[in-house]
Amino acid sequence: MAIDAPSPIPVPAPRPRIVVAGAVGSTERLLKALIRHNALVVGVLGLDECLGPGTAGYRRLDAIAEGTNIPYADFRNINDPATATAIRRWEPDLLFVVGLSQLVHRELLNLPRLGCIGFHPTWLPEGRGRAPLVWMALEERPGAATFFLMTEDMDAGPIFVQEPFRFTKDDDAEAITRQTEAAMDRALDRWLPQLLRGEWNPVPQDESRATYYGRRAPADGIIDWHAHSQTILSLVRAVTRPYPGAYSFFRDHKIVVWRAAAAEELRWTGVPGRLLVHDPQKGWLVGTGDGALWLNELEVVSSIGRRTADEVLRVGARLGYVSQNELFHLRNRLAVLESRIARLDGHDGHGSWA
Repeated sequence: MAIDAPSPIPVPAPRPRIVVAGAVGSTERLLKALIRHNALVVGVLGLDECLGPGTAGYRRLDAIAEGTNIPYADFRNINDPATATAIRRWEPDLLFVVGLSQLVHRELLNLPRLGCIGFHPTWLPEGRGRAPLVWMALEERPGAATFFLMTEDMDAGPIFVQEPFRFTKDDDAEAITRQTEAAMDRALDRWLPQLLRGEWNPVPQDESRATYYGRRAPADGIIDWHAHSQTILSLVRAVTRPYPGAYSFFRDHKIVVWRAAAAEELRWTGVPGRLLVHDPQKGWLVGTGDGALWLNELEVVSSIGRRTADEVLRVGARLGYVSQNELFHLRNRLAVLESRIARLDGHDGHGSWA
């Protein structure tokens, strides 16, 4: 059954039988590291590609598994009975669950003989929970590639290894992901030889230091143009690729901002959200709550076909919806519709239409 105490338990010879489950770049890094260290990987579980579009940084693992003669199976829910059946068939000592947002239930935690090992990119016990890289980028906090023994409590099990990494306020989500993966490689190269020799000494977390990050959804990327420029820049960098991106609206179009930059050299005063300048090299200058920003890379999401920002936007246009203006227009449209409905429903009181 799964172990949630730090007492040393030797991994018996031969090498522990390992199964890997996950869906993203960090899962791929783990699998490659295990193969590099000649670990006995007896099975790989990959998220079905039908769920790939909703998974930031989705990666298929079947080619790596099949190229090294490791059995592979797809899953949609890690807790499905079919997944448990596959794991039982492989008889693992350890199950690594890395790069998967699904919670692992007790039955699955108890299947491997020694337990399940998870990964988290924060200095646990600080920063347990969801979307850690985004929250760390917004808070400009350093991270740590952390492998830990999974329990039923979120990211709370004893820790095997932590490898620090840092990033600057100018790094975006792609750069932070690369830093995380590099730290993950260093952690695995330091720790896997110990694990494969049979060393098993996870250290309990200090619960008094535990903090938590809440779930983030794509809708949380909406830009408030009244915010300070640095706040908007931090959001754009934190949720750019491989995440869904920060965004605003213009008329019936969704405008995704993939890259932005400070405009400190320009002394502009403008209405927040108003497009002030268009430069073919730098992009669009937009007003913010304390100045202006360059929007370097935009994507227009439109229901009327593919459009470019240059085709849709113009200097003087305003991004975002102004609630009172929108409410006024909606009330006017509603009044017109009600008037038309009243004329259609009108009759002379004797059953005939007027």
